Amino acid sequence: MIGPPGSGKTMLARAMAGILPPLTERESLEVTKIFSITGNIPAGGSMIKQRQFRSPHHTTSQIGLIGGGSNPHPGEVSMAHRGLLFLDEFPEFSRGCLEALRQPMEDGLVTISRANGTMSFPAQFMLVAAANPCPCGLTLF
Repeated sequence: MIGPPGSGKTMLARAMAGILPPLTERESLEVTKIFSITGNIPAGGSMIKQRQFRSPHHTTSQIGLIGGGSNPHPGEVSMAHRGLLFLDEFPEFSRGCLEALRQPMEDGLVTISRANGTMSFPAQFMLVAAANPCPCGLTLF
C-alpha cells in the first residue's frame, strides 16, 4: 500500500487481519507451539485462537525478523505464522532483511543451521507492506 501519512494504511492492515477466517484447531496448535517456544503465551491463556498481526519496526535486525541467534529462536515471520506480517515504512527496512524474506515466503518455513544442529520453524504468513510516497509526490520512495 502506498499513500500519504495518515491515510489509513495501518488501519487497513489491522482490519485485514481481523477479517481472516478463524484458526482451525490444527493451525491453533501450530501457532501455540511457536508462542510457547518464545515464552509468549498470554497470561492465563492456553491456546492461541486468533490469527496474529505482527508489525516489527523497520529498524529490526535480520535475526529479529527471520529468527536465529546462537540458541536459535523464531523471528517475526514465524510469530506471524498463519496470520499477517505488516511491514510499515517498507523502504526503510534493510536490504538484508528484505532479501532474507524471500526464502520463508517461498517455502513457508525458516531453517536455521548452527554448529550444534538445524532447527526449522513454520512461516506461512500474509505479507502486507506500506510506504509513504516521496514528499514531492512524484515518486514512490
